[in-house]
Amino acid sequence: MALSVYLNFDGNCREVVEFYADVFNTQMQDVMTFGQMPPEEGITIPEEAKNLVLHTQLNINGTLVMFSDCLPGMGAPLKMGNNVSLTVVSEDITEIQRLYDRLKEGGSVEMELQETFWSKAYASITDRFGIPWQLDLDSGETGQ
Repeated sequence: MALSVYLNFDGNCREVVEFYADVFNTQMQDVMTFGQMPPEEGITIPEEAKNLVLHTQLNINGTLVMFSDCLPGMGAPLKMGNNVSLTVVSEDITEIQRLYDRLKEGGSVEMELQETFWSKAYASITDRFGIPWQLDLDSGETGQ
């Protein structure tokens, strides 16, 4: 069984998925919108929400990451925060540097890409969509 990550957004999910597909050089999957949802008793999709993303997913470095917009008025309000952190561990320093450079575009850097006691290259970034990322070079020395 694999662990998957599910990220929810407030109307900009399609932009997020396009950005991550480009950053990680992966193919976008089919995007299902709320407007494509079969009619369900008691649920009316507002016209302005019909093009919002109900579900899509990306394969990012072998991990399934799923995405959705929140349907306005359904469930608890979306709260962007630091409750999810995605971590990329790679043996390729060039790839770590590339991801660092791309993910910090419009975001904030909590820890610059640097050598630490646990890694030859580590960084902590929150991207422009509010998602925290950790980048970690696996030198093979620590058994990561």
